[in-house]
Amino acid sequence: MRSRLLWLMIVLMLVISAVPAAAQEEHEHDLHVVVTYSILGDFVRNVVGDDDHIEVTVLVGADGDAHTYEPTPSDAEALLEADVQFENGLMFESWLNDLYQASGSEALRVVAALGIVPLEFEGEHGHEHEGEAEHSEEEAHDHEHGEFDPHIWHDPNNAIIMVENVRDALMTLDPDHAAMFQANAAAYIAELETLDAFIREQVATIPEAQRILFTNHDTFGYFASQYGFIVDSALGSLSTEVADPSAGEVAELITEIQESGVPAIFAENIAGTDLMQQIADNAGVILAPTLYTDALGAEGTPGATYLEMVRYNVTTIVEALTGSM
Repeated sequence: MRSRLLWLMIVLMLVISAVPAAAQEEHEHDLHVVVTYSILGDFVRNVVGDDDHIEVTVLVGADGDAHTYEPTPSDAEALLEADVQFENGLMFESWLNDLYQASGSEALRVVAALGIVPLEFEGEHGHEHEGEAEHSEEEAHDHEHGEFDPHIWHDPNNAIIMVENVRDALMTLDPDHAAMFQANAAAYIAELETLDAFIREQVATIPEAQRILFTNHDTFGYFASQYGFIVDSALGSLSTEVADPSAGEVAELITEIQESGVPAIFAENIAGTDLMQQIADNAGVILAPTLYTDALGAEGTPGATYLEMVRYNVTTIVEALTGSM
């Protein structure tokens, strides 16, 4: 990874040296914003609104896997030109520190997870960590990958905190448009509160004994903690960051699924579904339609925005676990 980033830095220096100085000084936008992944990018765009004086660049786009992402020279160039960079934090973007340093960027780094109580990542989704997410840039990046669950956005109440962090940073950087950021954030937060009520109403239709999520990636910890689900960690070995499980592990997973009595298991949009389909077939359950987890879907899909993504996921989960699919 470090050799790749060194190469990125060299390429970026060559690109910059090839652009006339006068052209570099011409900026179409007043404020350049870089966001690490698509879900957080949607939050930023809702706070920014339609104001074209702000340029928003998202590094890991629709259906992209931020866990395994490999930065490109254009990412380094975008960071170099950025005034502010919004990131999830909690080591979700494990490649980001090296990219930021290699780019030579002086952008303000804003961690969206600040103020959120993180859950232990490795199978401990039901237990909160003693403290809140770190409150300094350095501390936010000190943790080893896997210490905390970074998938905070699956609880809309956490999404509200993330939006507030985005709003506050933009108001500080661009005080002339503070009232606009405040109004846009307030309108979006109201939609997130409505979304929370929708989830509670829908989840209430699932018998408590059936609120079990077998997934191919440990991503729904915050959702489960907030809305009363169990996330079975048996499929944790199918994370996008590690190799596929052995035949023996797959057989164990199938047995556990059968013993649980669940009617369905779930795959996600950032990973393939072949192995999950094989497991579902052998366990005698259905593989539900793919959920959107660590990334939004492409434009025109049910997961093109965060609000659409969560409503689609919840509706799919409810239909699959109540056997109405």
